[in-house]
Amino acid sequence: MVIGTAWLFDAADVALLSFIMPLLKKEWTLTDGQIGLVSSITTVGMMIGAVLFGYLADRFGKKNIIIITLLLFSISNLALALTTNLSQFLLVRFITGIGLGGELPVATTIIADSFSGHKRSRMLILVDSFWAIGWIIASLLAFLFMPVYGWRPTVIITSIMALYTLVIRRHLPEQTNIKNEKLNLKSTLKQIWSSDFRRATFCLSILWFVIMFSYYGMFLWLPSVLIKRGFSVVHSFGYTLLMSVAQLPGYFLAAYLMGKISRKKVLGIYLIGTIIGAFLFGTAQTVWLVVLSSCILSFFTLGAWGIMIALTPTQYPIEIRGVGIGFTQSIGRIGATIGPYLIGFSLGKGINVATIFSYFVIALIIGILVLTFGMVDRDQQ
Repeated sequence: MVIGTAWLFDAADVALLSFIMPLLKKEWTLTDGQIGLVSSITTVGMMIGAVLFGYLADRFGKKNIIIITLLLFSISNLALALTTNLSQFLLVRFITGIGLGGELPVATTIIADSFSGHKRSRMLILVDSFWAIGWIIASLLAFLFMPVYGWRPTVIITSIMALYTLVIRRHLPEQTNIKNEKLNLKSTLKQIWSSDFRRATFCLSILWFVIMFSYYGMFLWLPSVLIKRGFSVVHSFGYTLLMSVAQLPGYFLAAYLMGKISRKKVLGIYLIGTIIGAFLFGTAQTVWLVVLSSCILSFFTLGAWGIMIALTPTQYPIEIRGVGIGFTQSIGRIGATIGPYLIGFSLGKGINVATIFSYFVIALIIGILVLTFGMVDRDQQ
């Protein structure tokens, strides 16, 4: 519950950005390319934060580092409300991304260090399911609070995470505060690329790239894409809430399947489901098909993310787990940077939605091939 709630606030931040983007475009007269840059700059910060804080967690202890990342994330969100132009907004979102990118891998290692076997996989997916709850809360804020008070006070609400760090310090189990002050970043990076872990690091990096490229590319632009296509349903609270709620059964089914069939097979099923959702969304011509395909995307894309959260930490021993997770996720953040910018660029060039969504279909097929022929699933106890 403690780690899951931290995950919830992170999700709310990402979700709120997707609702704020159309408002920024209007307020500051931004182009599609500039809006794509707004979402991409956060992920650049997350790339840095994932590796940096993953290493610091391995060296100085997870408990202390997760508190630092949450404070950085919270204070940055408070500063975001004071920005008056695009340059300031980009700078603050970059710093926010460093905190956000650092928190996720450190939180993952805390759960991974506390459990083993199939239970660890289930717990990691269930923790990740709080992401959906964060989206639901963001939807409530976007439709009930933001229209009345504006996006700045809405962002300030997320800064209450600073207070939550006090809760984390009191309730995190002490055994997660393992320290190894002999580690240095260069040697640890060499270790995850040694012959023992090279294959896992390579395959996980590609899989994280594919999943983040697809998730951030599609979900940060879904409202804007639907508006451009003339589907007024995107303005409805019901549609947004349904999209968020559809994530939960995707997580729960994935958690249930842990131990029933291999994690590779479960992830493969979810990647195929994401391909189906992307194809249906890209070709949808009616409101009901837009709604159905959106729910399919939510169900499978977020479920695949949860399975990756369960799979990644088990490929590394506890001594280098933070760096292993942080590095592979930072490669994924490259995809998260490219995805939103590529959609903004493509829309600006007049490329149709069906063609744009074919980018994601191709990327997901590559992911399935890497998973099937490259990934060896091993569970380090």
